[in-house]
Amino acid sequence: MISTKGITFSYADDQLFHMPDLHCDAGNTILITGDSGKGKTTYLHILAGLLKPKTGEILVDKTDIVSLSEAKGDKFRGKHIGLVLQKSIFIAAFTVLENLEMASWLATGKKNTERAKRLLEQLDITDQSHKLPNQLSIGQQQRVSIARALMNEPKVLLADEPTSSLDDKNAEKVIKLLTDLSKEYKAALVIVTHDTRIKEKFINKITMV
Repeated sequence: MISTKGITFSYADDQLFHMPDLHCDAGNTILITGDSGKGKTTYLHILAGLLKPKTGEILVDKTDIVSLSEAKGDKFRGKHIGLVLQKSIFIAAFTVLENLEMASWLATGKKNTERAKRLLEQLDITDQSHKLPNQLSIGQQQRVSIARALMNEPKVLLADEPTSSLDDKNAEKVIKLLTDLSKEYKAALVIVTHDTRIKEKFINKITMV
């Protein structure tokens, strides 16, 4: 569902990152690990189409997102790539439910309220649907981020350090939710992490050095 080949990236002319090739099928999970400063989050942003690599290709369901224009790339990402960022970012004036509805409206021009409510129920946060994001705990915010990332049934789900600010119990819950839901919705799941608590839970791993 997502694969890369020959990806390089540079913030400055004197520093070139060579990203490892990866392949992850629908419903499977791959972990990207490595010490801080090795380019893990940069790689995730490249996979999401937020950053443009200098060379290489990124195939998401046979579409090379590197070759897309900025406008087409934004549209493709909205429909096919779900993002769970390290720090949850929401529209502060919107309720939880409205934030999810906005995700579908931006991608399709329609508010998919039924799907939003179903995801909130699956993630056991239906009772938080009419609260503002700043009224939620960090663990609840992370669940809302997962729900938002799944709103448009993405082909690829990308998660950046999803457990870094969670205690052991909530970290376990979030990883189970991500893996279970990626299987249910048949999305390839790529997790960037340096969290030692979850590294041993996955067979498919890439370590950036």
